[in-house]
Amino acid sequence: MKLSADAELRLLQQDAFGYFLHETSPANGLVVDKTASDWPASIAATGLALASYPVGVERGFMARAAAVERTLKTLRFFWNSPQGTEPDATGYRGFYYHFLDMQTGRRAWKCEISTVDSAFLLAGALTASIYFDAKTADEQEIRTLADGLYRRADWQWAQNEGTTLTHGWKPESGFIKYRWEGYDEALLLYILGLGSPTHPLPESSYAAWASTYEWKHCYDLDYLYAGPLFTHQLSHIWIDFRGIQDEFMRAKGIDYFENSRRATYVQQRYAIDNPLKFTGFNDCCWGISASDGPGPDSVKVNGIVRQFYDYVGRGVPYGPDDGTIAPWAVVASLPFASEIVLPVIDYFIHQVKLKIPNSYGFKATFNPTYPDKSTNPYGWVSQWHYGLNQGPIVLMIENYRTGLLWRWMRRCPYLITGLQRAGFSGGWLLPQ
Repeated sequence: MKLSADAELRLLQQDAFGYFLHETSPANGLVVDKTASDWPASIAATGLALASYPVGVERGFMARAAAVERTLKTLRFFWNSPQGTEPDATGYRGFYYHFLDMQTGRRAWKCEISTVDSAFLLAGALTASIYFDAKTADEQEIRTLADGLYRRADWQWAQNEGTTLTHGWKPESGFIKYRWEGYDEALLLYILGLGSPTHPLPESSYAAWASTYEWKHCYDLDYLYAGPLFTHQLSHIWIDFRGIQDEFMRAKGIDYFENSRRATYVQQRYAIDNPLKFTGFNDCCWGISASDGPGPDSVKVNGIVRQFYDYVGRGVPYGPDDGTIAPWAVVASLPFASEIVLPVIDYFIHQVKLKIPNSYGFKATFNPTYPDKSTNPYGWVSQWHYGLNQGPIVLMIENYRTGLLWRWMRRCPYLITGLQRAGFSGGWLLPQ
């Protein structure tokens, strides 16, 4: 017997939550980036785990005592881990390296101190500080550590004497030349930076970032453009943008929530239009985002030479696009446009069968166009799971079903301060 849509969502949420139960170091709470052997941890995935544990408690996926223990272990690790200019430290100036060794917790792959991934980590810590509100010693320590981690981040340093925020820093070469400009997932990054009580970003930094926005008209919709679908979702995991507006959105007469709804519809309409004539694209098969892929490879398919990529920032309608679909990114749009997302989830489960056999949520990606030697009629399917994919499934299903995470984060004074300093007003930000 086929389950109801709500029952399917609950099961998908529970399966995705399983990633954090089983792909986390018992020694330090770090979450592996993806399910490949000898792979490092991702600080963004670890932040998503910290935000997911309270949801797991509320849904009965995890006991509160176990969630407290796991959360404390994670926060203690980050608080006590080495901060400095040494090339094998864990972080610097309150920010952390993008990837960390799962065993030692030290920098992996000579990667960068990542400002945006640190923001996701800190957002997860702040979620824990709001949820774990008991007077017990352990829950009080969670609140103290989360607050200390957030206050330690030196947002002004991360500007590198510029107006906007840099992408990051390396001990060997200094600041990365790229800055967070143009609309993307950095919305949360700037709001957290503006809300800091210790090293806050100046309000001018948000205005400078917003001045780089691109307003576009695509498929009969006007919206603030960003190509990959995830860029319209990740900041919304923590912040309920319904009814609140900054200066840019007041001028456009919408809010960021409505903007994400339009971006979701652009994705569906692009798939229906299918300008590059990929196999499988239709009104129930779409979702293009930064993701894993079958490449790099160049293959002639039905007389056309196709270029396929590995992990790149795929996006619509301007690409890159190689026919690879990221199911998790569709699920993360549930709060914005459930009327077009629910049929896609059903299609992925019952037609493409992306959960069989599968211990977690959906596999990362699939590509019906890429010639695959398996017997799967829907083509190539990634063999990996990513923490950065599973977290949004857990959290955005919850926001769609109950709005629980949004309600918790409305009580976070740092987020409220950051929103207000960014110029947001109206809706739930009005004095109660």
